[in-house]
Amino acid sequence: MPTAPESYPQLQYTQEHRQVGLDHPALGLHARERIEACAHAVRARFDKPIDAAIILGTGLGALADEIAVEQTIDYRELPNFPLSTVESHSGRLLCGTLGGKTVIAMQGRFHRYEGYSLQQVTFPVRVLRALGASTLIVSNACGGMHPLWAPGDLMLIADHINLLGDNPLIGPNDATLGPRFPDMSEPYDVALRQVAREVAIANGIVLREGVYVAVQGPNLETRAEYRFLRAMGADVVGMSTVPEVIVARHGGMRVLGLSIMTDQCLPDALELASLEQILRIARTAEPKLTAVVAGVIARL
Repeated sequence: MPTAPESYPQLQYTQEHRQVGLDHPALGLHARERIEACAHAVRARFDKPIDAAIILGTGLGALADEIAVEQTIDYRELPNFPLSTVESHSGRLLCGTLGGKTVIAMQGRFHRYEGYSLQQVTFPVRVLRALGASTLIVSNACGGMHPLWAPGDLMLIADHINLLGDNPLIGPNDATLGPRFPDMSEPYDVALRQVAREVAIANGIVLREGVYVAVQGPNLETRAEYRFLRAMGADVVGMSTVPEVIVARHGGMRVLGLSIMTDQCLPDALELASLEQILRIARTAEPKLTAVVAGVIARL
């Protein structure tokens, strides 16, 4: 893990920090000094106001090809940034324009199953917010549990369920980053979802809408677990997205979430799934995802 050069702000806690617990180890990575150190490193390479930030999920590289990239920054070059360990995640920031707007896209995200804490998983969201992004678009590949939907379908996330057994906001709260008890009644922005629907209709794209449930992984679920998740109200299941959305909402960002269903998870008709199959289905659905995201960003 790279260390911050001496020119970057270092962690220095005042008596005030200590009095309110902001020097607590649980908050360490999300300390303002660490966030600003990383944001400073990005600004040194790409110093433009950011209209939107994008997190690209498993196998969703085609959207990255649509960005007019002006600067590519490897995660290894950023102080305090985690490193991608999943083979389908490149591990770099793409800085440029999409749909006439300035964007930064994360080509590679982080997961709890990699051994990272949720503070590490969501640290990039803090940095993107510090860079000025007020809108976050998250995408993922997921398993579909709705019996009338099929692999390759695109789903607009209307709501989510957190079954990760953890929360990135646990620990002392820094009120400069967000409130102690952020409201999550509408984690996915109503207006952005409406724009996504309009873009999908204009492009002749079938856009499902439903509930995403996040689990730890890395194993896929058993038949009994799929029944349980479906019974509790979930339409699709995955191993990401929810922590980033929680931190984005904590920081006051508007969020749009989109899922590509890569395998069908019907407990009474369950078939073996492989990473190769998941990546193949994700690639076939990428043009639809790209059209919706580019269309939404163009209307921001």
